Amino acid sequence: MTLSESEHRETAALARELAATPPGLVDDPQWLAAARRMSCRLPVRVREAARLYKHDPGRDGILIVANLPVEEERLPLTPSMAESVERTATVPAAVAVLMSMQIGEIAAYRAEKSGALVQNVVPVPGQEESQSNAGSIPLELHVENAFHLRRPDYVGLLCLRGDRNTNAGTLVSSIRRALELLPADVVGVLQAERFSTAPPPSFHGGASAPAHAVLTGSAADPDVVVDFHATTANDDEAKVALEHLRTAFLEAARTLVLRPGEMAFVDNRLAVHGRTAYTPRYDGHDRWLHRTFVHLDHRRTRGHRTGDGDVLD
Repeated sequence: MTLSESEHRETAALARELAATPPGLVDDPQWLAAARRMSCRLPVRVREAARLYKHDPGRDGILIVANLPVEEERLPLTPSMAESVERTATVPAAVAVLMSMQIGEIAAYRAEKSGALVQNVVPVPGQEESQSNAGSIPLELHVENAFHLRRPDYVGLLCLRGDRNTNAGTLVSSIRRALELLPADVVGVLQAERFSTAPPPSFHGGASAPAHAVLTGSAADPDVVVDFHATTANDDEAKVALEHLRTAFLEAARTLVLRPGEMAFVDNRLAVHGRTAYTPRYDGHDRWLHRTFVHLDHRRTRGHRTGDGDVLD
């Protein structure tokens, strides 16, 4: 959906109000409590779109909201340091949190980017070949934190600054489309606990997941748990099935070239995402996204969040 100009102004005023709310720190519980309340004041159409998306994310598993206020003319230079996060309550950070709070509960992981709730996706010099959000080579399709037993239900990506050459695209592919391209015997292998997944480079610590199935839940409408860089098959038949799945996902994929003010949510249970290659210039005007993680149910992770906060230990 695209915000009308009146909805844009309404959202901008709300984001500025939230950004100015004491103590002006994204990770502060008091500020987050205000964000949770204020998210209920987003335009009605935004709240309706979020509610319908939660009920059914569609065949692609994505929701895109355009014409959000990021005040591009007021942006600082694109960060270029490793582990970049957004601790200060800027207007774009407020937009990312307000939108995420309408989907569910915002969350982060202490072992990843120091547990920051709003993370910067930017190219980092020297990490071009990294299979992470800091790289600029093709990023393999993956479920976010596929190795983790309490991975996000959704991933949010708000574009502050786009790639000038429009080469940097976010690949998204849904198992709802890929499943139609898979033979029944391959699906059967993918439903068995014959795969292992290691943590991504962005995680400092964390053990590989126990042997798991790649397709879980309903046979007709399964969830997917895979990272084509970090998931390995535990036998030859499983290896062939995993390659079949990767091919199907690539065939079913669509490429999102996000522009400033566009925010995409990806259903992390049924869709994988990745990135096409691009060439950063490191001149302060490279592609810059804010990333958030969202859980539908905070209660199920209560035992893994110190002080009932938003960061998983």
